[in-house]
Amino acid sequence: MGDAVRTSRTDTRAAIVDAAASLLREKGPGAVTTRGVAERAGVQAPTIYRLFGDKDGLLEAVAEHVMAAFVSDKAASVAAAAATDVDPLDDLRASWHKQIEFGLANPAIFRLLSDPERVRDSPAARRGKEILETRVRRLAAAGRLRVPEPHAVDLIQAAGVGTVQTLLATAQEQRDPALGEAMMDAVLGRILTDAPARTPDGPLTSAVALRAHAPHLEMLSEPERLLLVEWLDRIADPTGTNAEATSAASPRRPQRRT
Repeated sequence: MGDAVRTSRTDTRAAIVDAAASLLREKGPGAVTTRGVAERAGVQAPTIYRLFGDKDGLLEAVAEHVMAAFVSDKAASVAAAAATDVDPLDDLRASWHKQIEFGLANPAIFRLLSDPERVRDSPAARRGKEILETRVRRLAAAGRLRVPEPHAVDLIQAAGVGTVQTLLATAQEQRDPALGEAMMDAVLGRILTDAPARTPDGPLTSAVALRAHAPHLEMLSEPERLLLVEWLDRIADPTGTNAEATSAASPRRPQRRT
């Protein structure tokens, strides 16, 4: 396939996705018909089947496209916050509000990507979680986290999805405008210490903070860093509740030879 043909195919695909995204945003999933999308994109209906297989394939491509653009903005935001030393809690709150606003502004996209099957296969959703993990790690490094990082990420994600679902299920005129802020406060009350300097949870808070820095302690050898991470994970999560998530996020420690 020549470059010109590949470029034409890419342009056609982008035009179809843009057209379907517009219809989805304006009128909902019912408006995303093959005929309607083809007319708006200026293509023949068989082209859609050839590129996307069926309507579900097209909807998944649209959801991924919209979510990828949103996640790209989030990635730029967290990078800027880290570079300019923005308070990690302020950064997390701002990101939370943007996430709620995105879900309410794009209900069809939100519902598509709330499907566990679709989320597992979505690069944009995975990237979005990685960005949230970065924000939580900044909190941990600042000594603000009282729970293991994976647990904090799960709580924030669950609260965010639940908040948007509850608001979308409520008539717009009856929605509680303070629900998002109240949910954020509830989660923060569960995962945060009172203040960086007070460390009321003693070794647990200190372990969570040091765990955020441990992979980057270049004065230690790699086996030493891995062993330190293992110890800190056990201190931060003595019951082993998040052992599986933590193990997946950490490199495996090499076996000692005897």
